[in-house]
Amino acid sequence: MEWLSVLSERSNTLQALEECTRKIGEIKKDPPDIAFLFPSTHHALEYGKLPSAIKQILLPKMVLGCSAGGVIAGGKEVEQKPALGLVCAWLPDVQIQPFHMEQDQMPNPDDSPKAWRELVGFTEKSSPNKPNILLLSDPFSLDPEELVRGLDFAFPGSVKIGGLASAAAQPGGNALYLNQNMFHSGAVGIVLSGNVAIDPIVAQGCRPIGVPFKITKCEENLLIELDGFTPLAILQKLFESLKEEDRKLARTSLFLGVLNDPMKSGASKKDYLIRNLLGMDPERGVLAVGAYLRPGQTIQFHLRDKHTSAQDLEELLTHYVKKKPATPPRGALLFSCMGRGENLYQIPNHDTKLFTKKMGSLPLGGFFCNGEIGPVEGATYLHGYTSCFGIFRQAHLP
Repeated sequence: MEWLSVLSERSNTLQALEECTRKIGEIKKDPPDIAFLFPSTHHALEYGKLPSAIKQILLPKMVLGCSAGGVIAGGKEVEQKPALGLVCAWLPDVQIQPFHMEQDQMPNPDDSPKAWRELVGFTEKSSPNKPNILLLSDPFSLDPEELVRGLDFAFPGSVKIGGLASAAAQPGGNALYLNQNMFHSGAVGIVLSGNVAIDPIVAQGCRPIGVPFKITKCEENLLIELDGFTPLAILQKLFESLKEEDRKLARTSLFLGVLNDPMKSGASKKDYLIRNLLGMDPERGVLAVGAYLRPGQTIQFHLRDKHTSAQDLEELLTHYVKKKPATPPRGALLFSCMGRGENLYQIPNHDTKLFTKKMGSLPLGGFFCNGEIGPVEGATYLHGYTSCFGIFRQAHLP
């Protein structure tokens, strides 16, 4: 298994692709099994030319990619400037099953796991091994949370990781690539089986403040009551208890953590799924949250800052290195939130540099997303403000 990650910052799309493919060809002559392609929004007028052009030049067996608000490749993170990232992988003894789906093709909640497996073209007859799934979705035309719930139902224990295309602010503006096809809606992905393992790392980068509460009343995504008090009353008391620095953060970087396992005490920050606060009704004291809620759930308010985010990622990478996977990592994909990068850290290439510091010169590529897909405690979720890494290695040595 071999991986290469290259970047071009040329503004001319075909020149950028030529630069990337030339860099790949100088190192590896054989056609890759997969070419991951991530063009920035600056290449929007030429999106449609990229799949066939890369097929003609590199002859990859598979192309997967999407348009991106920021590109990660070749050891750099390029934001708000022209960029084209190309990540190539040579995967011997790995079976690759591509799929594209639209919202109206997804099975009903009452359908069996078989319906989901057939939708992505993978059955037990395809491969006896547990598959792993890479997902790239358009944020406007398909519900990614419904998608990952269905795939978890069909493939329990499998790793699902990916991100939402981020180059457009309205429906129809994103590009999703699968082989020589370009789609403007739905989701694309690949099912990987055989001699491949994906180790996920999901860094949420928030720290809890105050104490945990039980939801005593809610309606869908509206948080109405916590331990008998309105969320507004809870927040007012919490705000008064904070230091001045945290009060400033709370005005712009306050989030809700929802305990992902009701059997846990919630003592650790990793036990919470971080969700956006969408708005407050000051008359009723009701809080709108970017998640469906249930009475009895445990929640805790969280703050996001650059120090916590950096520390969280460093701890996760350090733990992974110390754990020493059974086979050496060969390459990695990074799906990072648009709210991270220089916007959060005020320096370029933060997560990429930290990854290299811990993992060495492992090829890394990906993009800044409009939402990140990755597992926490065995279940797959749609995240915000995270960095989701998928680290690839052989499942076993030949």
